[in-house]
Amino acid sequence: MSITFAIIKERKNPPDRRVVFSPEKCQEVIKKFPDARIIVEASDIRVFSDEAYRDAGFEVLEDVSAADVMLGVKEVPVTALIPNKKYFYFSHTIKKQPYNRNLLKAMLNKNIEMFDHETIVNKTNRRLIGFGYYAGLVGAYNGFRALGLRDNLFNLPKVETLPDLDAVKAELDKISIPNIKIILSGTGKVTRGAKEIIDHLKIREVTDAKYLSKEFNEPVYCLIDVSEYNKRKDGGAFNKKEFYKDPSGYESDFMKYAKVSDVFFTGHFYGNDAPYLFTREDAKSPEFKINLVADISCDVDGPVACTLRASTIADPFYGYDPKSESETKFDAPGAITVMAVDNLPCELPKDASEGFGEMFLENVIPAFFNDDKNGILKRAQITSAEGKLTSRFAYLQDYVEIAEA
Repeated sequence: MSITFAIIKERKNPPDRRVVFSPEKCQEVIKKFPDARIIVEASDIRVFSDEAYRDAGFEVLEDVSAADVMLGVKEVPVTALIPNKKYFYFSHTIKKQPYNRNLLKAMLNKNIEMFDHETIVNKTNRRLIGFGYYAGLVGAYNGFRALGLRDNLFNLPKVETLPDLDAVKAELDKISIPNIKIILSGTGKVTRGAKEIIDHLKIREVTDAKYLSKEFNEPVYCLIDVSEYNKRKDGGAFNKKEFYKDPSGYESDFMKYAKVSDVFFTGHFYGNDAPYLFTREDAKSPEFKINLVADISCDVDGPVACTLRASTIADPFYGYDPKSESETKFDAPGAITVMAVDNLPCELPKDASEGFGEMFLENVIPAFFNDDKNGILKRAQITSAEGKLTSRFAYLQDYVEIAEA
């Protein structure tokens, strides 16, 4: 049975140039799966031109409503949703985000089967696809760019002006980093991307014990995970399983790093109800030494107190004044410089799209042709063709009903 996939046009503002499949990856899909057909919705913003898809042998159309499965990246505006289709994109609804309530409601009303890229997981709930690695790469680069601009050390160009990751790394080869201490949190794809940039700069990684107790005459960094920046309130041993299930018995132990660090790069995943890494009160402490935060994870008004808002690719940096708890200039004296762009991979659209397509072809496309034998589609599906939430996402029912009210 043949299935037609459509690469849909991105309609969200600011424009997003990323795509699920490059022209080359589309060719790979139909080669591996002869029952797959791909059509492309015309777009003048995509990083790969309409012409590139045509040259690769694919039809580019103004109307793709003949397709069975719609493949996009960002939220689809309600007015552009086609009823009774399967959709893949980042819907930003699974955490009950208020600004997308109506989008989820519209999908239910239009009997759309929604599969969120974020909910594509394996049996152990590990995410299989995403742009996290590219967010880490761009976020860390932007952190160093902020440092160079603020302290008049060097002037790195914006990532969006560079063609690809190789060009990004070539720019880093031209700079040298002063004698600073950098803390990097997390263990996932975001952290892997950030670490690649730090390692490319030949900044030495040191152990936790050395980082906390020693002075260095070169830049160094330390990688910390959830068990190192949280501790049990009763002084007992850290238990990861318990922490993820119910973090209420834990408190932050991040201050020991804040006392000795200049720069903080966030790559962690922050779970609801986990302790904040540092609060506004913590940032007021004379012992709090961090003066630059590249908040790649970008949880606004949350676990990283200086992230007051998401910043933009056009204007990526702002300052946080710990005394007044308010925003100021990114280079204001006494401020913490903040980089909190929430759509970092958009700056590297070609590499990000190619990497994403690789994961999507490997993990998702086979499920359409093998009766979903590994349950990939079943686990990822949020809404059904009958206009109902699936059992796995039934917890969103009250969120949908608020939308009705």
